[in-house]
Amino acid sequence: MRILLIKPGSMGDVVHALPVAAAIKAQWPDCHLTWLIDSRWAELLKRNPDVDAVMEFPRQRFRGPIGWLRGAWWAFGLSHLQPDLVIDLQGLLRSALFGRLSGAKQVVGGSDAREGARGFYHHVAEVDPAAHAVDRYFQVLAGAGGTRPAQLAWPLPAGELPDYELPKKFVLLHPFARGKNKSLTPEQVGDLCRRLRPLPVVIAGRFAGELSDLPENVTDLLELTTLSELIGLIRAATVVVSVDSGPAHLAAALDRPLVSIHRWSDPAWVGPYSEAAWVWFRGQLRPARSAEPFAEGSSEIDETARERIAQHVKAEFGVDRG
Repeated sequence: MRILLIKPGSMGDVVHALPVAAAIKAQWPDCHLTWLIDSRWAELLKRNPDVDAVMEFPRQRFRGPIGWLRGAWWAFGLSHLQPDLVIDLQGLLRSALFGRLSGAKQVVGGSDAREGARGFYHHVAEVDPAAHAVDRYFQVLAGAGGTRPAQLAWPLPAGELPDYELPKKFVLLHPFARGKNKSLTPEQVGDLCRRLRPLPVVIAGRFAGELSDLPENVTDLLELTTLSELIGLIRAATVVVSVDSGPAHLAAALDRPLVSIHRWSDPAWVGPYSEAAWVWFRGQLRPARSAEPFAEGSSEIDETARERIAQHVKAEFGVDRG
């Protein structure tokens, strides 16, 4: 059986879908599984034991009128895949079309799909829109006849450390995200780093601006690491502090001690899926997998919030210290 799993991105969404690929291979070990993924995140599938082939979707090349023509040519080229089954975890019109253009015998997607995607599915799986992304993806898999294992697997590449001098133990801080109003301000970053003293802090990720007035305990690697190096830093970090973004989900999948800062995105729906993770949301700092709903509260990462996060990280750092 040839199966095409469609989940191009984002980074965090790809991480959330990793257990589904593992479950597919566990249930149908003789199947040939191809994952259609945005080229930017293909590194996440490197040496993945559950994925037989990677079909890269070079989305960055498909911008503008000429890019649209390239994209159409690329999409019609999917017809050579001819899978027996497509599982669309993206749930958008584009991904549903990709499934149909692949020549699949069966295309399965979720009832939470948008943009009219459901009209292109052969079977629509019932999905709870209030459930966490990981749980929603398994509900789509159930609609394709798959089952959820008792233990979830999160295979990720080993990564590599960047060629910079790093502290032996450090807090990895990832303070910026592409999503609107998810990032910390430069002032908040500097203040949080000062509150974390004397712990060494490594700042990494993507940021188009400039940080200034950083304290002496900081190693600034913004815009200086590849995705593979970011994975290496997460694996090496004693504690990870991140806004709601892909690196937070990487840390959760790697079971690293983590504080995920959510200003408005509900962690019950898109938070870190790990017992080792904590989340800051609505003025409360709690274990990420707590079943108790968050009460209403302020989303501001004010001085009180930064001090509580710093104290929690120091406690985690101390527990982890040999």
